[in-house]
Amino acid sequence: MNKQVQVHGALLLVALIYGSNYSIAKEVMPFYVGPFGLIVIRVVSAALFFGVFSRLVVKEKIVGRADNLRSIACGVTGIAINQLCFFGGLNLTAPINAALLMVISPVAVLLFSAVLLKERVGWRKVTGIVTACLGALLLINNSRGEGTPGNIYGDLLIILNAVSFGMYLVLVKPLMQKYKAVTIVSRIFAVGAVIVVPFGWRQLLAPAYGTFPTSIWLAIAFMVLAVTILAYLLNTWALRYANASLVGAYIYLQPVLAILIAIGFGKDVFTLQKGLYALLIFAGVYMVSRTRQHTAVKAGANN
Repeated sequence: MNKQVQVHGALLLVALIYGSNYSIAKEVMPFYVGPFGLIVIRVVSAALFFGVFSRLVVKEKIVGRADNLRSIACGVTGIAINQLCFFGGLNLTAPINAALLMVISPVAVLLFSAVLLKERVGWRKVTGIVTACLGALLLINNSRGEGTPGNIYGDLLIILNAVSFGMYLVLVKPLMQKYKAVTIVSRIFAVGAVIVVPFGWRQLLAPAYGTFPTSIWLAIAFMVLAVTILAYLLNTWALRYANASLVGAYIYLQPVLAILIAIGFGKDVFTLQKGLYALLIFAGVYMVSRTRQHTAVKAGANN
């Protein structure tokens, strides 16, 4: 299969997983597990999984002071700040607000890529970002209702999460040129786990887990296995073959997929307007993807 098709397939699956997460996470918190307690479950589970897999199967280490410091920065921005702000914000604000504000992340990727990675910011890439952003804003604004109030503190946390994740995508890119995806993800989750445990251990111990219905356990399992382990692994792998701006641009698909999922559950209605807004998002992602040849990493042996 063509490598570019694989990359787009991986990023589309990540967008689908994240698009589902907005509604699924809201079912779990705060009624069953607090947001920070849920983060501890996710991050520690992923750290243990990747730590064991990396040590027993991959057997690769990050070497050098610069790479080790960068991997720590990735753990802080991509796991600790990202997760704490996202779930803290989502717990306070409406899912539709969170989806709206997450479109800031690709803009942050574009800016950080230009500053830190010296990526060329051409007119096509800027136009793609603006087009996709416009489509996402119109789509979500069209989907907002009186029953989905926001919260200014929650919204601010989501903005911080979006900027932090954008910086993570840029910081992790150089590491992907040297190491396997599992090696990187193992390190960043280990760093993230050390930071998030003090924030969430009280909420982790508070619930009566024996009273949880099966649906809640399935939701937690989805957030650990799909949203945490699979999504981060696919995102990190995709950065080996695509520039950070393309990976960031796929965030614009999350609101589209979130609304489609809501339609499937009878919580939203598809209209011609929504279809046109979704086309704007896809057009923007296409324009960004057409610029990948400038910064894409050659396909190497560490697949």
